[in-house]
Amino acid sequence: MADTTNNEIMQGNFIHDFIDEDIAPGGKYEGKTVHTRFPPEPNGYLHIGHAKAVCINFGTAEKYNGMCNLRMDDTNPTKEDVEYVDAIREDIAWLGFHWDDRFFYASEYFEQMYAFAVELIQKGLAYVCELTPEQMRAYRGDTQTPAKSPYRDRPVAESLDLFARMRNGEFPDGSMTLRAKIDLASGNFNMRDPVIYRINRLHHHRTGDAWCIYPMYDFAHPIEDAIEGITHSLCSLEFESHRPLYDWVIENISAPAKPRQIEFARLGINNTVMSKRKLRQLVEDGHVSGWDDPRMPTLCGLRRRGYTPKSIRSFIDQIGVSKVNSIVEYSFLEHCLRDDLNETAARAMCVLRPVKLVITNYPEGQSEEFEVENNPNRPEDGTRTVTFSRECWIEADDFMEVPIKKYQRLYPGNEVRLKSTYIVKCTGCKKDDDGNVVEVYAEYDPATRGGNTPDGRKVRGTIHWVDVNNCADAEVRLYDNLFTVPDPDVGDRNFLDYLNPHSLDVLTGCKAEKSLAGATAPQSFQFMRIGYFCVDNKDSAPGHLVFNRSVSLKDGFKKK
Repeated sequence: MADTTNNEIMQGNFIHDFIDEDIAPGGKYEGKTVHTRFPPEPNGYLHIGHAKAVCINFGTAEKYNGMCNLRMDDTNPTKEDVEYVDAIREDIAWLGFHWDDRFFYASEYFEQMYAFAVELIQKGLAYVCELTPEQMRAYRGDTQTPAKSPYRDRPVAESLDLFARMRNGEFPDGSMTLRAKIDLASGNFNMRDPVIYRINRLHHHRTGDAWCIYPMYDFAHPIEDAIEGITHSLCSLEFESHRPLYDWVIENISAPAKPRQIEFARLGINNTVMSKRKLRQLVEDGHVSGWDDPRMPTLCGLRRRGYTPKSIRSFIDQIGVSKVNSIVEYSFLEHCLRDDLNETAARAMCVLRPVKLVITNYPEGQSEEFEVENNPNRPEDGTRTVTFSRECWIEADDFMEVPIKKYQRLYPGNEVRLKSTYIVKCTGCKKDDDGNVVEVYAEYDPATRGGNTPDGRKVRGTIHWVDVNNCADAEVRLYDNLFTVPDPDVGDRNFLDYLNPHSLDVLTGCKAEKSLAGATAPQSFQFMRIGYFCVDNKDSAPGHLVFNRSVSLKDGFKKK
């Protein structure tokens, strides 16, 4: 379970201001427990945008010592699946939130929804309409022209009969709908006699084929909230224009409660897409390895990449809650992860593109041990032992035969410190027939063990290394943005045209400290000088160590 605290998402915001008014003496909900809900549709995996809604709903309930329900909005069987239900539950629990026994399905209320629809017909507030979808669009009108339906004045008894027969499956899909009778001339098109039931013969993952008519979201959602006793229905800003319909439904049925809908701005992040339809397309067309591909903005993808619940909750907390849509830079999400891992991740050395360093004056067959801090920010984590011998692996780019300007690593005649061990001086290299460096040669200074410099000389460069005789092979996956532009799906763009062909670089034959051989997911490490990495929770196995780069050491957000 996530190690998170309940004081996150506790900053005051306009939602809390509304709630404070509602629960104050004389307020709408005076004396009542604040009760929210998170109602995802189980047709895909949760992504970082959903995390904002999760944190707002569950976090608000925590702030007021209230309750938050988890409800699957399974009113549309298209693409819904129990796989997504399980994944949603796992992701929310991973973030550190709990719903106790308050887990519900919208489909549990189908019978009650049907009864409320009958109630509206009986009150003359709903009617069966036989317009085709094409006709309905044609008759929708515009800002100057009211909508119309020749079936609006259909007798109540006739609509009741037809609606019952719709439920019994006597009519083909799409041939009839049930519409709320509100205002065909409304300036809010959501109020122009919206469809509240349609015929749709789809197999439901819970109710099977028991129903061939399904309620529309705008009708079902307020009913679900009312049945569960929700006080505050917190949803994203696109539902603001739907709020009059939400309130209309509540006011015109014998609802057991009267929730208040409050809208907040959705979360937008650059260099990605957060439409479930587009994310599903990436998965189904094979552009990524699955919903949990570490390049995806899904919570399972971020978890596999090494993101922590604390980093995500901190990110959501810091961007705040507003009524204005905006785009947040992905680098800020990385900044939040980097802040967390800097405090918690163990340090280790791993060489990604190894070349052998031979220390020619170090005794052959000799080996010695060094005690190294696991995390300088957490002394309680203690130390680990690393071994050192005549041959080490170093990064290929830590040697240049002919150095560029300001290059301070290994080149003939230059000295560097091998992290935590000795100062060594490069003496040359060996190449293969193609001119590639296969070995680098150096001599060490025994007097400089463990950081000593008795003569006071200064060495500018420090590089990491791994003992050739005591290391573990590893596969390392380096991830970059999935798209080459910040806004891949804006306007008429085809987001697939902007996929980054270099978003994944798989390195094999990497060399890691031997102590990492037994590492398991979700362990995270700071590979010195390189970045933060985690053990892959899917492909890593004994004998096949796989690390995913979570985030680099460079913090571009702080520089900005």
